[in-house]
Amino acid sequence: MMTAETATNLEEAVIRSAEHTVELIGKAREAVHSVIFGQNAVVDSALITLLSGGHGLLVGVPGLAKTKLVETLGIVLGLDAKRVQFTPDLMPSDILGTEVLEETGTGQRSFRFVRGPVFAQLLMADEINRASPRTQSALLQAMQEYHVTIAGERQDLPKPFHVLATQNPLEQEGTYPLPEAQLDRFLMQIDVPYPDREDERRILLFTTGIDEAPAKPAMTVDELLGAQRLVRRLPVGESVVEAILDLVRSARPGERAELAGKIAWGPGPRASQALMLAVRARALLDGRFAPSIDDVAALAEPVLKHRMALSFSARADGETIEDLIGRLARKLG
Repeated sequence: MMTAETATNLEEAVIRSAEHTVELIGKAREAVHSVIFGQNAVVDSALITLLSGGHGLLVGVPGLAKTKLVETLGIVLGLDAKRVQFTPDLMPSDILGTEVLEETGTGQRSFRFVRGPVFAQLLMADEINRASPRTQSALLQAMQEYHVTIAGERQDLPKPFHVLATQNPLEQEGTYPLPEAQLDRFLMQIDVPYPDREDERRILLFTTGIDEAPAKPAMTVDELLGAQRLVRRLPVGESVVEAILDLVRSARPGERAELAGKIAWGPGPRASQALMLAVRARALLDGRFAPSIDDVAALAEPVLKHRMALSFSARADGETIEDLIGRLARKLG
C-alpha cells in the first residue's frame, strides 16, 4: 500500500520531470528561432502540432521558409526526417515503397520490400497539393493508422511519426485541392504569412552572407516522446472541456440559429480530439501545466478552418471562415 510520503515523493518526481520537459521545449523553441526569423506564431503552432503527436499543414506562397522550418524542426527535435517533393507524376509507390524481385546466389528468386520515404519519424511532404489525388490519398492510412499495407502485409511506421506538409494556396496554377478526408487528418492548418519589415531585414542580413547559422539539436527522440506522453497526462478542467464542445458543435450546420444557412459542412469529433491535445500542448509550451479557455480560443482557427466550409450564400455575402470562427471563439467563456 502506498504511504502518504511515497505519494508525495512520486508527485514531486512527476513535477520535476514536467519542469525539465518544459525547459527542454523552451530550448527547442529557441533553437528553431535561431534559424527561422520571426514567424513566432507559425513556429509555436508547428511545435504544438508535434507535441500533440499530430500532423500539420503549412499553407503559404512559395519562399516563406516553410520547407526550411520543417528541416529545422527535424534537426532540433532529433528526428529521422525525410523529404518528398510532390509533383503531378508522383506515384503512391514512390512514397510507400515497393517490392522488388531479387535473385539470390543459389539461383532462387524472392521479393524484397524496399521502404519508401514514409518510413521516417518526420516526413516533409513538400507542395503536397501539386500531386494527384491518388497520390495524396496514399498518405491517408499512414497518417491515421501509423502503418501501411504493401502486398497484403502490414508494415509499421517508426515512432513517433509525423507528417508536416507544405501547400501552395489553391489559387496558384497547377495545384489540386486536398480531399476533405485527408484534410481532417491534419491536426492543424498553419497559415504562413509574409514576414514583417524588421524580420525581412534580418533575413537579408543573415542569409546572404558567407556563413549561415545551422540548426542545432535541442531534444532527443525519447525526450520528444516523453513530452508527448506528458501532454496527454495534463489535467483539463471541466470548463475547458465544455468550451471545446461548445466551439466544435457550434461550427456545424444547424447548431446555431444566427449561423443558419452559412455553414455547408462542419468539423467532426476528430476536431474536438485535436483541440483537446493542442490546448494541452500550448499550455506546456507556455510553461503551464493546465490549459485554459484562452488556449481554446487561440487555437480555434488553425484547428477548425480546414474542417469546415461556407455555404454558397455565405460566400456570396462576403463571409469568410476566419471571421465566422472568430465570432464563435469570442463567445467562449
